[in-house]
Amino acid sequence: MAITARQAAEVLAAAEQIYSTVEVEQALDRLALEITGKLSGEDPLVLCVLNGALIPTGQLLTRLSFPLRHDYIHVTRYRGKTSGAALEWIGRPSTTLAGETVLVVDDIFDEGVTLSAIVEACQAAGAKSVYSVVLVEKLRERKVGFAPDFVGLTVEDRYVFGYGMDYMEYHRNLPGIYAVAND
Repeated sequence: MAITARQAAEVLAAAEQIYSTVEVEQALDRLALEITGKLSGEDPLVLCVLNGALIPTGQLLTRLSFPLRHDYIHVTRYRGKTSGAALEWIGRPSTTLAGETVLVVDDIFDEGVTLSAIVEACQAAGAKSVYSVVLVEKLRERKVGFAPDFVGLTVEDRYVFGYGMDYMEYHRNLPGIYAVAND
């Protein structure tokens, strides 16, 4: 079910800001330090998970001051909805992953289905090692036995948007992180 720009504005007006721009920027600074400590000598290939990780990846890349390459992968479960469905593989990296150290950047670790499948696909493609980073980890029980290597921020089990994450295709461009009211 698609919504209008007006409905999206109403959702934002009622939303609760969970993290400010400053707090998100501080989390990205910390992530960059952690990633640099682990991967600075590895010549990693950074894979941005579209669409949600576009903004976090761009912001993170400007903080990493060591040689790296980047590409993207496009896998989704949400397709503009607020709950996940089956995985849809829309685009695979153009770079061969065999022998590479890969860092997968995603916006949110919710149920873990998408990110764990991407990491498994990178491993199956012959990556030497695969690391994962998420801007936000939702605090909840998961059925997958997987956890990201690097986590920027945590949120309660609520529907969040902003800083790359969307609410029904809107609000990815917000500079903070917000939770839907009454969620």
